Amino acid sequence: MNEQPIRIVLVEDDKEIRQLVRNALEREGMRVVGSFGNGDDFLAKYPDLEADVVIMDIGLPDVSGIELVQRAKPLRPSTQFLMSTVFENPAYIFQALCAGATGYMVKGSDQEEQAKAIRELNSGGSPMTPGIARLVVDSFQDKVKADIQDHALTDREKGVLDQLANGLMYKEIAAKEGISTETVRKHVRNIYEKLHVGSRMEAIRKVYPQRY
Repeated sequence: MNEQPIRIVLVEDDKEIRQLVRNALEREGMRVVGSFGNGDDFLAKYPDLEADVVIMDIGLPDVSGIELVQRAKPLRPSTQFLMSTVFENPAYIFQALCAGATGYMVKGSDQEEQAKAIRELNSGGSPMTPGIARLVVDSFQDKVKADIQDHALTDREKGVLDQLANGLMYKEIAAKEGISTETVRKHVRNIYEKLHVGSRMEAIRKVYPQRY
């Protein structure tokens, strides 16, 4: 039995780009089941479209692509949204991901790269161009560092808490840090006092909310 082609919906306000992308995807054996130049038209037709992937522009003239994803995703939860944009901005990226997008590509990616991203998305992956992926990682790390700094933990306390979050026991932390187990316990007590918590898990959740 032949594999069914991936069904695509395009939402892009530039007619020329929309047609170029459509032609490229069809050459890759995919089937474009809908093509829209604005958000209103997309939302009106979307409930009746059987699509696997929606390629969504962020900068639409009537409503942002991020808002469209937020409104459309609950209608067909199994459909995946791939954001296509010129904006390499962490705020846009996180807003899109929180809205329900599962992939993020910068406009101008070559046809082969775009087709690969769609196939990856349709297979359960979350494709991003290397630059976007780096922004996501850097922003996440900056957020974690800011959260830790806000609690005024010392460098040693940060290190101990990070190792607690990774599942290490007091003896393992002591061996790794070259300190005694009792010193580890002292650091943990200080951490609990500064964070106003009473357990390891409470401390981890307070400083690393993204993990839990």
